[in-house]
Amino acid sequence: MSHDPRHYDVIVSPVITEKATNASEQNKVVFRVRPDATKPQIKEAVEKLFDVKVTGVNTLVRKGKTKLFRGRRGTRSDVKQAVVTLAAGQKIDVTTGL
Repeated sequence: MSHDPRHYDVIVSPVITEKATNASEQNKVVFRVRPDATKPQIKEAVEKLFDVKVTGVNTLVRKGKTKLFRGRRGTRSDVKQAVVTLAAGQKIDVTTGL
């Protein structure tokens, strides 16, 4: 199965947090995606890259926080996340990486 390089552009990285790990028990996987990625693009990319059936995509934009970095104020960049719901019985092991 050939991978379209555009699919790699849509998905930046998997999100590995406690919340994302808990979501995986409900067949949900969380990815960081490009800010301009649309839900259909995200769905297609996940289905093609991991060979799974996606039943739903929810997206959110996490606004960048202002943090102190070596005594200077800096703003983290905004991050778009996608919570992808997989069909029953489907699985993605995000710990192995792409």
